[in-house]
Amino acid sequence: QVQLVESGGGLVQAGGSLRLSCAASPGTFIVYAMGWFRQAPGKEREFVGAIMPADSSSYCSDPRFIISRDNAKNTMYLQMNSLKPEDTAVYYCAARFGHDLATLKDQYAYWGQGTRVTVSS
Repeated sequence: QVQLVESGGGLVQAGGSLRLSCAASPGTFIVYAMGWFRQAPGKEREFVGAIMPADSSSYCSDPRFIISRDNAKNTMYLQMNSLKPEDTAVYYCAARFGHDLATLKDQYAYWGQGTRVTVSS
């Protein structure tokens, strides 16, 4: 069973940076593609980025964000720079069995419980 636990959220001033972590159960990165999503109050959960198994190729929807992983630590990261108040949301990590880029929440089978990010002006 895939287990995912996010951490690293908190309160940050506009223009600052945060690095979110997603701790995964051992072996997850071997066969599962990983993704980051976020959901602001009253809005739909939206795609932030994804990283593929094997070659670790990654993609983020915003150039301020960088997704990476450390296989030895079974941890995926989301580095967020130049944060804006509109980045305020609960951030979720997710996993799916596949090697292609998936940007829809319904394409991911496993989810963490989220970590809250608040960016103040």
